[in-house]
Amino acid sequence: MSQRSDLRRRRAALENEWSRLVPQMRSAGSRPGGGEALPDAVTDSWVRSLSSVDPRRDSAPVTDGGAVHHRWSDSPLRHPVDGLADELHSIAEDAGFVTALTDESGTILWTCGGRTMRRRAERVNFAPGGRWDEQAMGTNALSLALRTGRPSSVFSAEHLVTALHDWVCYCAPVHDADGRVLGVLDMSTTWDRSNPLAMSTVRTLAATVQARLRTEPQLRPRDTTDPVRLTCLGAEQAVRNAAPLPLRPRQLEILTLLALEPDGYTPERLREAVYGDRPVTASTFKAEISHLRRALDGGVATRRYALTAPLTCDAAEVLRALENGDTDTALRLYRGPLLPRSEAPGIEEWRTHLEVAVREAVLASARPEHALRYGERAAYDVEVHEHALRLLDPRDTRRAVAAGRLTTALRD
Repeated sequence: MSQRSDLRRRRAALENEWSRLVPQMRSAGSRPGGGEALPDAVTDSWVRSLSSVDPRRDSAPVTDGGAVHHRWSDSPLRHPVDGLADELHSIAEDAGFVTALTDESGTILWTCGGRTMRRRAERVNFAPGGRWDEQAMGTNALSLALRTGRPSSVFSAEHLVTALHDWVCYCAPVHDADGRVLGVLDMSTTWDRSNPLAMSTVRTLAATVQARLRTEPQLRPRDTTDPVRLTCLGAEQAVRNAAPLPLRPRQLEILTLLALEPDGYTPERLREAVYGDRPVTASTFKAEISHLRRALDGGVATRRYALTAPLTCDAAEVLRALENGDTDTALRLYRGPLLPRSEAPGIEEWRTHLEVAVREAVLASARPEHALRYGERAAYDVEVHEHALRLLDPRDTRRAVAAGRLTTALRD
């Protein structure tokens, strides 16, 4: 209780300093006096950042439209991190953190963590594709570690951007043999979970990545570094370099579940999601995983099953579009139910989630074309057709289409 009170007092003091100093810096363009509660590195960074960053921005900008799989595939850090993936997942989930790795530009290439914390982080684009260098996102632990080449932590209102005041971040850079910073390993959580042991943890993990970088053979570039494209909405196919992957239906189910759960599954949970209560031997389950791993050239982590190979998935893109409020993209990509022939419990759960999420987005939309487009494949959904008619102008010729669909739905 005392620790929580101390953190709360520290947060309040920093908020006061932020409210006092940042407006002065914005108007004067320099560092004013005072700011005793703040490290010099933080206030100096505030001054630099204010020339390019609005403190009221709500999320990090995106690099390359958020498509960073090629960067990750070609990164020298990928192989060492893949080897530590199980440990990184375990630490992040057990401690309630989101763990991220950037490249030398400050662009996040890889993250892991529990679903709740990861979703919260995604709201500020603390996710693959997000840019966290100082020029893009102001003062934060990632940007300081990139700039100084040393471990860094930033607590609550030490962040320049107010959307980050609920967070505390711990970072350590990863250097190559010549001392060049290749990227930064970050562990972030909410301010009330601040723990000084997190800094020693992230430094140890970064040192391990760095040691593996120097001692383990690196993956050579291959012609197959293009990501796998998984189509699982109204269809069942995985393709790489225009060639279908030789996957059986069960392996496609597993691949789809891993694509929709980037943080992966424990073996027990994945087995239940695939087979439910059906009596299936452990060797049968492991054989399916082994076949999938071979098809992906080793792109499935061991112990905790998660994808380490680059992959794009239409269902995951629909979910991302819905989270961003982009109903147009969600409807364009949503071509039917998830793996329509599958009876795996985990797939059935995700299938229902997707159907409900898309339908609710349509009913919440004020654009009639959304209801009309969704109504093409929801012939008996009276509520959707009624919604389309409410939105359409009385003189809109498309009313005849919506009215005809509604009449058919009511008749049947």
